[in-house]
Amino acid sequence: MAEDPNTWELETRLVRGGMARSSYGEMSEAIFLTQSFAYESAGAADRRFGGDEPGFIYQRFGNPTTQMFEDRLALLEGAELCKATASGMSAVNAALMGLLRAGDHLVSGRALFGSCRWIVAELLPRFGVETTFVDATDIDAWKNAVRPNTKAFLIESPANPLLEVTPIGAVAEVAHAAGAKVVVDNVFATPIFQKPLALGADIVVYSATKHIDGQGRVLGGAILGAAELMNEAYRDMLRHTGPALSPFNSWVLLKGLETLELRVRRQTENAVRLANQIAEHSKVKAVMYCGRPDHPQAAVIANQMTGGGNVIAFDLGDQAAAWRFLDALAIVDISNNLGDAKSMATHPSTTTHRSMPEEERLKIGLTPGWVRMSVGLEGPGDLARDVGRALDAA
Repeated sequence: MAEDPNTWELETRLVRGGMARSSYGEMSEAIFLTQSFAYESAGAADRRFGGDEPGFIYQRFGNPTTQMFEDRLALLEGAELCKATASGMSAVNAALMGLLRAGDHLVSGRALFGSCRWIVAELLPRFGVETTFVDATDIDAWKNAVRPNTKAFLIESPANPLLEVTPIGAVAEVAHAAGAKVVVDNVFATPIFQKPLALGADIVVYSATKHIDGQGRVLGGAILGAAELMNEAYRDMLRHTGPALSPFNSWVLLKGLETLELRVRRQTENAVRLANQIAEHSKVKAVMYCGRPDHPQAAVIANQMTGGGNVIAFDLGDQAAAWRFLDALAIVDISNNLGDAKSMATHPSTTTHRSMPEEERLKIGLTPGWVRMSVGLEGPGDLARDVGRALDAA
């Protein structure tokens, strides 16, 4: 008896959403490693290319394994449509390019991942798109930045690396009043803890490389939203520019979705313990964690997030102390990734945000003493011992 997947609980969606079995009845989704597809006749090819007959044409246009990943993630997110891409940055780039044209204006939160900021500050101006950066926590700043040609708002919340949180609903109201679309990078919150579309966003983007894979194996990205907007803004652009996700990576990400909630919730439990331990250490100047009541946007977090996530940021005062901390770690790896089953920590000023001018780093509060940690699935006692020893060494 068929059931409507939209009625399923979250856990069932993650395990069974989008399943499309072949005639062999496989339990694990099939990997369709093919570049192209055959047609029964020349007429069938004509009808498929003309959109009169359903079916796949070319891997750049779509693939059965990738389709299962897209359908499952859309079901989890509560989106009508998902389009997968080869990486998180290709998703961000495509999400903006599909909405903007020469002469348009973008408003963006100032706190962004380094590569996101490069696209906004360096790439888009080459195509005639101007950007105004604002303090993303200040609603009046968003209002004051609007121009007659403003077409999109870009929000990263929680933001990388200092976990600044934007009131998505309030900002969306400002954008929609101006006729602009809202793009939200939801990587840090994950679709488990935050639903930007339900809060008023038009488009959500993910680096599936992070929590969705969650085990450090492949790159991937996703763009999600209402079907009409997705088809209008992205269908042809993605087909013809070719940031296609490989079928193998799609399969890996499908497997990642099956355990996403279990991993993210356990990582968050570990992160809560570590954030409190770090905050109590005498060497620590400040801690930012979305699960602590002393977060500057705690009220916003309570309104739009259901968990604090697995990323912690903390200030050890200067770069030397931050590097001493990192070099003293014995279990936690020094790495610029996040969302992995393995805990890792990085020094944003010299890695993920190295390309951001120092003046801009200081505007978002990123001084050289900050460390960003992605908490994994290791035993909480082992993590506490390792981090405690490294803090002493700082």
